[in-house]
Amino acid sequence: MNTQVYRPKNPVRFVTAAALFDGHDATIHIIRRILQASGVEVIHLGHNRSAQEVVHAAIQEDVQGIAISTYQGGHIEYLTYMYDLLQQKGVGHIKIFAGGGGVIVPSEIHQLHQYGIAKIFSPDDGRELGLQGMINHMIREVDYPTPRKLPHDIDDLHISNENHWSLVASVITSAEEVAGSGQWEQVVPILANKQSSRAPVLGITGTGGAGKSTLTDELVRRFLAQYPDRSIAIISIDPSKMKTGGALLGDRIRMNAINSPNVYMRSLATRGAKSELSLATKEAIQVVQAAGYQLVIVETSGIGQGDSAIVKLCDVAIYVMTSEFGAATQLEKIDMLDYADMVVINKFDRRGSEDALRDVRKQFQRSHGLFDTPIQEMPVFGTIASQFNDIGTNVLFKEVMKLVLGKTGGDWPIDEQENLQPVTTKNVIIPSNRIGYLGDIVQTIRRYKRFTTEQVGIARKLYHLRCTKALMLSEHPNLFNSKEETDAMIGKIDDMIVHYQTNLHPTCLKLLQEWPTIREAYTQDELVTRVRDREMRSALYTESLSGSKIPKISLPRYEDEGEILQWLLKENLPGYFPYTAGVFPFKRTNEEPKRQFAGEGTPERTNRRFHYLCQNEEAKRLSTAFDSVTLYGHDPDYRPDIYGKIGNSGVNVCTLTDMNKLYAGFDLCHSSTSVSMTINGPAPMILAMFMNTAIQQQVEKFVQNIGNQPTDEEYAQMKAWTLQTVRGTVQADILKEDQGQNTCIFSTEFALKMMGDMQQYFIDHQVRNYYSVSISGYHIAEAGANPITQLAFTLANGFTFLEYYLSRGMHVDDFAPNLSYFFSNGLDPEYTVMGRVARRIWSTVIRNQYGGNERSQKLKYHIQTSGRSLHAQEMDFNDIRTSLQALMAIYDNCNSLHTNAYDEAITTPTENSVRRAMAIQLIINKELGLTKNENPLQGAFIIDDLTDLVEEAVLAEFERIHERGGVLGAMETQYQRGKIQEESLLYEHKKHAGELPIIGVNTFIKPSDHQPAADIELARSTFEEKETQIAGLQAFHEQHKVACPAALERLKQTARNNGNLFEELMETVKVASLGQITNALYEVGGQYRRNM
Repeated sequence: MNTQVYRPKNPVRFVTAAALFDGHDATIHIIRRILQASGVEVIHLGHNRSAQEVVHAAIQEDVQGIAISTYQGGHIEYLTYMYDLLQQKGVGHIKIFAGGGGVIVPSEIHQLHQYGIAKIFSPDDGRELGLQGMINHMIREVDYPTPRKLPHDIDDLHISNENHWSLVASVITSAEEVAGSGQWEQVVPILANKQSSRAPVLGITGTGGAGKSTLTDELVRRFLAQYPDRSIAIISIDPSKMKTGGALLGDRIRMNAINSPNVYMRSLATRGAKSELSLATKEAIQVVQAAGYQLVIVETSGIGQGDSAIVKLCDVAIYVMTSEFGAATQLEKIDMLDYADMVVINKFDRRGSEDALRDVRKQFQRSHGLFDTPIQEMPVFGTIASQFNDIGTNVLFKEVMKLVLGKTGGDWPIDEQENLQPVTTKNVIIPSNRIGYLGDIVQTIRRYKRFTTEQVGIARKLYHLRCTKALMLSEHPNLFNSKEETDAMIGKIDDMIVHYQTNLHPTCLKLLQEWPTIREAYTQDELVTRVRDREMRSALYTESLSGSKIPKISLPRYEDEGEILQWLLKENLPGYFPYTAGVFPFKRTNEEPKRQFAGEGTPERTNRRFHYLCQNEEAKRLSTAFDSVTLYGHDPDYRPDIYGKIGNSGVNVCTLTDMNKLYAGFDLCHSSTSVSMTINGPAPMILAMFMNTAIQQQVEKFVQNIGNQPTDEEYAQMKAWTLQTVRGTVQADILKEDQGQNTCIFSTEFALKMMGDMQQYFIDHQVRNYYSVSISGYHIAEAGANPITQLAFTLANGFTFLEYYLSRGMHVDDFAPNLSYFFSNGLDPEYTVMGRVARRIWSTVIRNQYGGNERSQKLKYHIQTSGRSLHAQEMDFNDIRTSLQALMAIYDNCNSLHTNAYDEAITTPTENSVRRAMAIQLIINKELGLTKNENPLQGAFIIDDLTDLVEEAVLAEFERIHERGGVLGAMETQYQRGKIQEESLLYEHKKHAGELPIIGVNTFIKPSDHQPAADIELARSTFEEKETQIAGLQAFHEQHKVACPAALERLKQTARNNGNLFEELMETVKVASLGQITNALYEVGGQYRRNM
């Protein structure tokens, strides 16, 4: 394994990205970090990037290499399409490197190498080379100067030339090579004689982290909308690392508007410059002006108080800052306030922004000597660039173009909107008086702990006093010299008993008084309870083959009332507050917690798999995986990077017709049927399709039985009954998507608004058996988080949803029962108690802080064995890991469980592997004797220690998030994403170094087994299935081509009017496809903006 760093001899540049419809960016982040540390300039694009976007970036940035991670299938089509695009564009010198863990099997690696892909890294490569060794290989392969394509004539460079991007890029690279040497005119003499009109230059500079890139992107978006026939060039500068020479050129990742033929963007590293600018900035501006671009934006790296170099190169200078500049006197030290034409206070939603606006206006007035101008007219603007269609940014754009027109002339027609104040307004998600909710939650838990300690101490003293009194009366009546002395002592003891009884909380007194009766009831053969008028009998024992009576619930044998009370307050029986051992008294005897998981190819194929899995099963617990095309709200298409992913790693569903086929033959309203759908970004559309399918099934039953179509009144009754009856879960957790999973498609605020609309619809229509969100830690763990971080982030997200829904006027008991959780299970010790800790924290907070009822207090969760622990090497060992994880989940009383198939490290599971995965659960539940007991973890010292340790660690994480302004505030600074990536990097380093032993992967390795995946059956969608999906989509579009445009316009208008979007989506999905709806909502809600 090679750990020595190879340093490039030439300036090496790489574009790094995760493939289209692929949110698995943990690996590519590790790769780009090591590339940068090895001296490479890295243009990082983030996740979900099309082949065309990557190729365009590679050409514009004049790179030598592209590094791609691809874990979602379709890699053959994606990578070969990218290779073909590079050849077509005349940049075949750019080499492609890729990896996908075990997903890309050896035969496919060979095929891609034969096609021309430079290197596909396999798990074996990772084991043999190590991370640094892989990076060294990549750098060596591209350590050469890019080909110089200098134009012979100025027209070759012009934007009208089809291949001008590569020429422009090459000339800018030449400028970087001779920067500061005075040789520029000799290198490209034709530019020295260029006499055409000069495009205006807009300079954007400011402090690091002020949101310059986001603001730039929003200005570009408005420019393209206002001037659709005009072109714009962006020169973006980021600092080089002095120690290594590497640079992270990360501005492109924030850009959503640049994927246009009218936009050219080039990222420059400062290299040797001791400034916020590259030494080649001036020349780069000349190049894009000569190419005919009509507006040039130069965005500098973050600057300090004394930097103002951009002023000499631009016509209009904008200084971007935030409210966090300290005391007002600090403004006097900022050089740019003396030179800027405009000042932008971005992130105007932050505390203190109004005061900052006042102070900056005053300083601008003083710096520019504008004492005769009212302070309100100073060109200082408040913006929230990250907020879609931000009012402040709209005003800023209009004023910028006015200033460009005034200073440089030209033809820049300006759309005169109504007069708006030059500050923005924030769409509030969490009200300002509730920002400290996580701090309140920590205090609530700590108060309950103090209460428990105090009350346990009182109960223990009471017990000791009573025992002392009984002992004196029964065994030592003559302890004192006289009866009077004895009576006096007994009286003092009685006084003490009365004193402590007075201080014992009524709740605790009641618990202690009821415990003997409960304990007696649980020692009988049956527990008899009454629910309304029904008598319920639950067997309390099973008998082993040896004739032993195995208790379903084992009871503590404590006699000391202090110990009893401590157990009741911290643990209690399953089904009793704080629900540490489980939210229900007993597990269901007629329904296993397992789910029938499927998702592959077409809806028809997945439907067949569901029916296969449900053979001989009374309960139909269908868990649905969607392909990545669906997960990102897109329609299937013939474009190769889309085509290859249709129906891979999940089922493709793009229309209501598809949804009807997917669940055909299953009564979605049957009491033993429930449907879980793993989808997030487009969850509202997919859920609307599902609900319509369930309603349509009832309509078909009605027609079959009655013989005619229902009246409007009958349909309304059927719809209402269906919504109140249908069971299941939709994931729909947009917070964890932003933090780890990356299938966000809309802006976060808009996505949260749609989640709230779904929940409000559930309340309005009394949807009580379907979970509106599955608050998910699973994908946070899959992105690399350790178990404590997974649990803390997930619970914090859950409380954030709770606060948001409360802020919308919902009552906690109206929506809390619609919330569920979803965790990953691994082999770390903390996973053993994850459910216990989650239930105890949730119930305590819901009861004591939010006043929720018993139903609201019960945290219900699904658990899935770890996908990250599935390895392509020695895949048979995966079932062993999965069995251990499943055992822990069952011991901890999860509400439902999915066991991964052993071959999911490389493919969608086959029928054989799924059968083995389901057998794991069945063997544990049916054959393992200890699972006949339903609280096996209670009473174990290590479990008690772990529970307290993990709970305290979660509270500490809550405090860290609280200090950053709650979950949403922490997301702004990328706290969660950064922590997940750090933990992922730690895991990968320890795995590759062998410090973390993984059997069959880095130790106990089978010598002859170098290509374990070669003969594995691969579940891939077929050509015919892809064609079927595209044909079905085309037929749906044709059928509804008249009704669709009006339906989409109603949907957009509902969004503009702040109406309930889910209510409207229930109608829209009847005539519009998933992709059509997604694109319509982009127009009114904005696209998700990737983060570094």
